Amino acid sequence: MTSAFKDDLLAGKTAFVAGGTSGINLGIAKRFAALGAKVAVVGRNPEKAANAAREIGGGALGLSADVREYGAIRGAMEQVAQAFGPLDIVVSGAAGNFLAPANGMSANAFRTVVDIDLNGTFNVFRGCYDLLRRPGASLIAITAGQAVNAIPLQIHACAAKAGINQVIRVLAMEWGPDVRVNGISPGPIANTEGMSRLAPDPATREAHYARIAMGRWGEVDEVAECAVFLSSPSASYISGTILDCDGGSQLGDASRRNLGTGLA
Repeated sequence: MTSAFKDDLLAGKTAFVAGGTSGINLGIAKRFAALGAKVAVVGRNPEKAANAAREIGGGALGLSADVREYGAIRGAMEQVAQAFGPLDIVVSGAAGNFLAPANGMSANAFRTVVDIDLNGTFNVFRGCYDLLRRPGASLIAITAGQAVNAIPLQIHACAAKAGINQVIRVLAMEWGPDVRVNGISPGPIANTEGMSRLAPDPATREAHYARIAMGRWGEVDEVAECAVFLSSPSASYISGTILDCDGGSQLGDASRRNLGTGLA
């Protein structure tokens, strides 16, 4: 896609992307590197982390740590700071999800998603604070529409994402003016594991497109551009904001526009 940002926008910056070994977060890490940043990605699987670093190129680091374990994620951040210097950009994007009714979900399953998404975001942000370049650091959490829209079979994700939104807002207040804290709420994004599970066949995908105001799924690069913007000088007065990158999907069911304009 055509980008509005100059090629050296992030030159000299250090970016740490938790959950950056696949999907949207890997796309964000690649975009940061393409714009000149020194990038480190962290995931639970050492092999995936190493492969992601090679895919990103430019001397990127791929480290293994579980965001649910504060000591592990803190240790990874210290390695990055030692290798690249103070952290300028930190993205918390590790997530877990599945479809399940509340009555059919174990307490452990609920806790697991909250632990990865919500507790993981706290661990990443709390762990990085004294390693940040201050003032000027930018923190970004990847949240989702479930934070504000109740969705059946998603009680765990709805609870976790709502918590993330409040973490963003509270930290923006506590850590300003030295650190900006924002979130990105992606809608359905093509070529991601989540959407391949939710809409595995063409008929399901076409039906889903019709419900979205823009009539299509988003692209990973479109979310990555949002992350670049929030990390750039253009967003220097933006903090505590959740940026929706969802094609208008949170507005409601756009397929109703096909019913015509007549009033009942």
